[in-house]
Amino acid sequence: MPHLAEGIARFQREVFPAQAGLFARLATAHRPGTLFIGCSDARVVPELITQTDPGELFVVRTAGNLVPAHAPGTDGVAAGVEYAVTVLGVRDIVVCGHSACGAMTALAEGHDLSGAPSVAAWLRHADASLARTAAAGRAGDVAALVRENVAAQLANLATHPSVARALAGGEVRLHGWVFDIADGTVEELPATAPCAEAATATGPATATATGPATCTGAAAVTDARAAA
Repeated sequence: MPHLAEGIARFQREVFPAQAGLFARLATAHRPGTLFIGCSDARVVPELITQTDPGELFVVRTAGNLVPAHAPGTDGVAAGVEYAVTVLGVRDIVVCGHSACGAMTALAEGHDLSGAPSVAAWLRHADASLARTAAAGRAGDVAALVRENVAAQLANLATHPSVARALAGGEVRLHGWVFDIADGTVEELPATAPCAEAATATGPATATATGPATCTGAAAVTDARAAA
């Protein structure tokens, strides 16, 4: 804990004064443009990866970057998504998986989770991800499961009424990313049909490959080091 206290002191002494104007504006305004849904893993820091300032990202982090499909009742993830889309009016939503994900590793390798029943229950939200990976002939492949899980969570995301409405109105775009911890690259996954299917299933929302109401992706790999 002492290093955290030291960090706070250094922030107040060195960082905050240099950005006092930014924090003064943020004290009365909260208008992030992007909802970033990532893993709880301590190695994956959205603001560091994207090099964004405070106030630019609305962040929801869960084990395995899982987004439960919409269901009756309330939960923290659904509330965060709804608030970001309906109240804050974010224009982009990113679901970001990452290499060496502990949750995906546990599922791909069939780890015994009997001692962590809450974790086991939570990871049921990745059942579709496991099925996708097996259907592709990649069962047991952690990297393949990480990618399929991003696609599955985008599909789940599109079942939330606030997201479905925003997709139908062309007011939001969905993006799937995979961050590689070892080399710092971020891959944006291609647009996926399941996102369109999920959005259509919720009602009027439709996602097409050409319009703005899509799960987007350019199969591009961006490297922050190359852009520097």
